[in-house]
Amino acid sequence: SSSIFIPNTFFMDFSKFLVTLLLVCLLTYESYVEAASVDQDFLRTCPSHRCNKHGPEIRFPFRLSTDPPSCGAQGMQLSCSGDDTILDHHVLGSCRVTEIYYRHRVINVIPLAEPSMQCPVQKLISTNLATDVYKQPQSSQVTTLCEHEGRHCGFSSRRRQAFCQHHGIQVIPIAASSVAAFVVLSLMVTTAIYLSLKSRYNEEINMKVEMFLKAYGTSKPTRYTFPEVKKIARRFKDKLGQGGFGSVYKGELQNGVPVAVKMLESSKGEGEEFINEVATIGLIHHANIVRLMGFCSEGTRRALIYEYMPNKSLEKYIFSHVSNISRQLLAPTKMVDIALGVARGMEYLHQGCNQRILHFDIKPHNILLDYNFNPKISDFGLAKLCARDQSIVTLTAARGTMGYIAPELYSRNFGGVSYKSDVYSFGMLVLEMVSGRRNSDPSVENQHEVYLPEWIYEKVITEQELVVSLEMTAEDKEKMRQLTIVALWCIQWNPKNRPSTTKVVNMLTGRLQNLQIPPKPYVSSENRPMPQNTTNT
Repeated sequence: SSSIFIPNTFFMDFSKFLVTLLLVCLLTYESYVEAASVDQDFLRTCPSHRCNKHGPEIRFPFRLSTDPPSCGAQGMQLSCSGDDTILDHHVLGSCRVTEIYYRHRVINVIPLAEPSMQCPVQKLISTNLATDVYKQPQSSQVTTLCEHEGRHCGFSSRRRQAFCQHHGIQVIPIAASSVAAFVVLSLMVTTAIYLSLKSRYNEEINMKVEMFLKAYGTSKPTRYTFPEVKKIARRFKDKLGQGGFGSVYKGELQNGVPVAVKMLESSKGEGEEFINEVATIGLIHHANIVRLMGFCSEGTRRALIYEYMPNKSLEKYIFSHVSNISRQLLAPTKMVDIALGVARGMEYLHQGCNQRILHFDIKPHNILLDYNFNPKISDFGLAKLCARDQSIVTLTAARGTMGYIAPELYSRNFGGVSYKSDVYSFGMLVLEMVSGRRNSDPSVENQHEVYLPEWIYEKVITEQELVVSLEMTAEDKEKMRQLTIVALWCIQWNPKNRPSTTKVVNMLTGRLQNLQIPPKPYVSSENRPMPQNTTNT
């Protein structure tokens, strides 16, 4: 049977729809409450009256003389004289009102005294009288419509206009409860739809992952159940850090081997992170690539179990602002060892496997250090597999972390995306390591020095030291310069001008005298485009 995969972006759009629907419901509810509030205020201030049990009802546009002027239209004042309803007319004089037909705008009156007119008047039709007494206000259309619909008319002094009242005094609780019920029902329905689609979405991801694992068809790395993972991670009590796709916890296998357990968040990546990690490093073993020792996939719960790296990430030692201890650990010789280790790991990914593996997120945070400070490349969540003879890779969007993403990932005008994109990221990493600065550091005082490659290039061609705070021998200075020149070659904007990873290894193990100064690896600061819409991890 065929299935339809629902993308994760759908749920983001659907969540926005739920919020919009809620706002619409609340605004509708507010408008109903406001209308009901106007009704309630008018009914409280201007209740209907009768001078006797069987007398005509007195309400808007009429009012009693004891009511506020806003309770009736101008000239529509009535009064009670005993059980009689009295209208004081400037032509007829005092008249007893026997009936009021609000729908037809007709009143029946009987003059209490003999009128000055020759024929007695028993019935007055307001629209036929050229007198202000029976002229309706400007809102007469609203009044007429209300009465024809069987509703009463009221007048809002705040808005200075007539309005239709709802049926009866119970309008407030009825309107409020009806709208509240509508809001609750709408939310229940939309929530049910959302949960149903979310469940189907999770099932699709689970099917996608299980199909991959079935095709993967190998006993290594070990597959664990979730209870086993929970036991390995010691109930997730020792948290090591937070990554782009989930949290990492310290754990221990049954044989006592320490491990790091990454719990993947089901709402991110559509299973891509899990599949990428297992597919890329599940079967490879290299001294400079972190080892995947196991995984778990049960429903929406997915976990990856790696070898434990006690010295954490390279980032901790490059950007140490607390003391110089961490920087002292990164002596020039150790920097060369780390750069060489990362380059060899990349070389293996690019050339040493059956399929070429492009990492797309080489940065200090993803370089872990073991007990002996040997570097290991980690976090293959954005990695991409391709044929070894495939020179150009097709991507739908830029991937990686701001500052380490090669120019061609933003615009194909710089060239095609390939393994040279990883070389660019590596170059940025080395520049940060030798300088102790981030490639975009807002704390730098002189703004023209903010762009790290430009600042370093000027230091190289003028043969100035990059780090004056460290005491270095002539040999150390030579190693630092060698690292810097190699890095500047790696970050050339044209991918064709960057060395391959094999060439990088040779440059790092060769002699400084054999290295040429590269051309400027950047455009001027004023003309350099600012990338946007990147995928941070």
